Amino acid sequence: METKISLHKRMSSLAEAPEQVRVLEKTDCGIERFQSKLAGTGDAPLCAEAITVLQVNTGYRCNLFCRHCHVDAAPDRKEMMSRETMRDCLEAISKSSAIRTLDITGGAPEMNPELPWFIREARKRMPDGDIFVRTNLVILVSGEKYSHFPELFRENRVKLIASLPCYTQENVDAQRGEGVFHRSIEALKTLNAIGYGKEGSGLEMNLVYNPGGPSLPGEQQALEVDYKNRLLETFGIDFSHLYTITNMPISRFLETLLDEGRFCEYMNLLVENFSPQAVKNLMCRSTVSVGWDGVLYDCDFNQMLQTSLLSPSPGHISEFDEKLLRRRKIAVGQHCYGCSAGAGSSCQGSLL
Repeated sequence: METKISLHKRMSSLAEAPEQVRVLEKTDCGIERFQSKLAGTGDAPLCAEAITVLQVNTGYRCNLFCRHCHVDAAPDRKEMMSRETMRDCLEAISKSSAIRTLDITGGAPEMNPELPWFIREARKRMPDGDIFVRTNLVILVSGEKYSHFPELFRENRVKLIASLPCYTQENVDAQRGEGVFHRSIEALKTLNAIGYGKEGSGLEMNLVYNPGGPSLPGEQQALEVDYKNRLLETFGIDFSHLYTITNMPISRFLETLLDEGRFCEYMNLLVENFSPQAVKNLMCRSTVSVGWDGVLYDCDFNQMLQTSLLSPSPGHISEFDEKLLRRRKIAVGQHCYGCSAGAGSSCQGSLL
């Protein structure tokens, strides 16, 4: 059976991405193809509606090795965005009439030595726009090399999206590595001390919840209340909002599903909870994703599967063409059930 294909070897590059697409698309789980599901709800072909967000992956290197990571980020990854490609991203922002958000992700973006330059230049180009950085928190308390980032973020009014998949040590360390929870708490206290997450500071700090296994996230608003109460009472920590994000059946999480024989179980869970309402708000409809090498994708997940933009969209950020991109047809696959299940999932949390 296709679902018994083993992907034990951790991806040291994205060479296994086409193989993962094959596993997703040719299974015997009895799952309706996502394109057919869209046709049944009148949403095929899926098309973009605008480009308001430019999501930029500055590299796959990370100081952590998390079980659920859809990027397969790790300390030994070599992929890293150059200043030249960052400059192409800045030019695209300058050319665009609609991009109002720069969403910087990784890996750990802080491990790219060009990140401080990129943030400062981006703030010059978009003085009133939103600049997000996705941080794993631990990197901020990993020595003098990274200790300047909280102040850099504050000076440039960067909004933070920080991974904290649970408020208990047991669950976080199981998902992200031993000792990660306490170091994350240390980083959150450091950020609170300069105003991040504090009401009225204007410094937004959002946390991200991921389920620990093959299940859908709980209701976002209720989880946010729970997180706020527990973190404040136990550690004196404040934050702005909680984002719930569904684990995508790709990369390292797909490997885990296959190894545990739970791939079909999880895919059927996603299909059974498919939401036409969530489809209306999918992030790919307003976002363009830029890979570390400048290649363009509909979303960060398509990037990991090397599923490029459909023709006639430009293939590289240096060829940015807003007119072609803002109404483009979106490349979809079985993994798209992850974003359209339940309340929906995006890089900024629930869609409903």
